[in-house]
Amino acid sequence: MTATLTAADFSIVPLLADLPPETLEWLIEHGERREFTTGQTIQQPGDPAEFMIILLAGGVQFYALRNGNREPIFRVEAGQVSGVLPYSRLQTIKGLSVAMGPTIVYALHRNRFPELERQSPELVQRLVGLMSDRARNEARGQERDEKLRALGKLSAGLAHELNNPAAAIVRAAEALSGRLHEAPTQFGDLLCHCPEPAALAILTTLAATPPPAGPPLSGLARADREDELIDWLETQNVADAYTLATGLLDAGLAPAQLEAATADLPVPARPAALTWLSTQLTMLRLIQDVQEAGGRISTLVGNVKTYSHMDRAGGFAPVDVQASLESTINMLGYQLREKNLRLVRDYALNLPQVSGQVSSLNQVWTNLLDNAIDALPSGGEITLRTRFEGEYVRVFVIDNGPGIPPDILPRILDPFFTTKPAGEGTGLGLDIALRIVENHGGKLEVRSEPNHTEFCIWLPVGRVTE
Repeated sequence: MTATLTAADFSIVPLLADLPPETLEWLIEHGERREFTTGQTIQQPGDPAEFMIILLAGGVQFYALRNGNREPIFRVEAGQVSGVLPYSRLQTIKGLSVAMGPTIVYALHRNRFPELERQSPELVQRLVGLMSDRARNEARGQERDEKLRALGKLSAGLAHELNNPAAAIVRAAEALSGRLHEAPTQFGDLLCHCPEPAALAILTTLAATPPPAGPPLSGLARADREDELIDWLETQNVADAYTLATGLLDAGLAPAQLEAATADLPVPARPAALTWLSTQLTMLRLIQDVQEAGGRISTLVGNVKTYSHMDRAGGFAPVDVQASLESTINMLGYQLREKNLRLVRDYALNLPQVSGQVSSLNQVWTNLLDNAIDALPSGGEITLRTRFEGEYVRVFVIDNGPGIPPDILPRILDPFFTTKPAGEGTGLGLDIALRIVENHGGKLEVRSEPNHTEFCIWLPVGRVTE
C-alpha cells in the first residue's frame, strides 16, 4: 500500500535533520511510502537488495535463518535508516525482515543514488558514514559471535579438564574423612600396649614419611611388592593385610623398613602399630592428592586468565608470541588428546616481542588450531613454528591432513565460506583471523597440498598503533 509523502514524515529522522527543503522534496518525488501490517514480511533471503529504507513509524525485526530456525539479529525503530546505502556492494538480501506492529517506511531505489549525490552531497556523506558505522558494528558482532562459538568449544574441553581434578578432590576428601575418624581409635589401641617412647618415636617419624618421588612402579613390579608386603603383614598377625599393604606400598615402604620400625614394640602391639601407620601414611597421600588436584585447577584457571587476557587493558602492548601460543594450546589440550593428535613445537630462540592485543592474537591461534584439529584424522600431527625474519615474527600452523582442494584454496579466507557441514561452521573463523592480523599491521598466507597445509602469519616487530 502506498500513500502521499510529506516533509513532515521525515521530521523524526535524525539523519535528515537540517537538510535543505529542496533535498526533502527530492526524496519525496523520487521515493515512495510503503505500509506493512503486524507480522508482514518486508524482505526475505534471496530478494534483490534494491532499496534504502527509512522507518517513519513502527519497527522492523531482522532475523537470520539457520537450520530452519529464526535467530533475531537486530531491530530497527522509527527514525532509523536501513537497507542498501550509497556505495554499498550488497546485492542480495541474506536475512528475513518482519514488521513489528503497523509499520510505515520510505523506500528509495539504489538506481537513484548517483542523482542523490548530485542533489545532496551532504546527505550522501551522512549515509556513507552510517554505512561505515554499520560495517564496523557488524564486524565487531561477527568477531564476538566467533569468540562465543570458540568459547563454547573450549568450555566443553575445559569442563572435562576441571571435572577430573574436582572429582579427585571429592574422592580424596571422602576417603580422608573416614581415615580421620579411624586414626584416634587406632592410636588408642596402640597406646593400650604401653610402647616405649623411643619405639613410638621411630614409628611416628616413619608415619611422617612423604610419598616417594619419581615415576610410579610398573604394574608387575607393584604386584610383586604388594604380595611381599601382604606375606610379611600376615606374619605380624595383621587382620586386614591386603588393605594395609596398599597404604604402606604407596609410601614406598618395604618389609625390611617396617621390621626395623616395629622391632622394639611388644609383639602384641605390632598389628595396632601397623594399622595406625598405614592410616597415617594413607592420609598423607590423600592430602597430597588434594593438593595436586587443587594445583591442577589453579593452573587451568590461570590458563583461562592468560588466554582471555583478563585483568589487563585492551590496548596494544608487547606480546610474547610463543607464550601466547602456549596459553592457547593449554586451552585446546582436551581436543588434542581426544583425537590423539601429536603437537610439535619448533620455536625460534630469542624471538622478539610484537606489539599487539593478546586476546585478539589468541583468537587467531584458536581459529587456526581449531581448523587443523577438525581437518586431521585421529593420530595426525600439528606443527607450531616461529621464526624471526627481517622486521617480522612469522608464526606457522602446519598440519599433515588431507589438504585444501585447489579449487577451494583461493576462497578459503573469504567471509562466510566454509567446507564444513551446515550448522557446524560459520565461515567466519579465517576471515576474522585475517582481519585481526591485518589490524596488527601483518598478513596471513596459506598454502596447501596433500599431507601439508600451512598457515603463515606475519607480525611486525615495530610498534603498532591502534
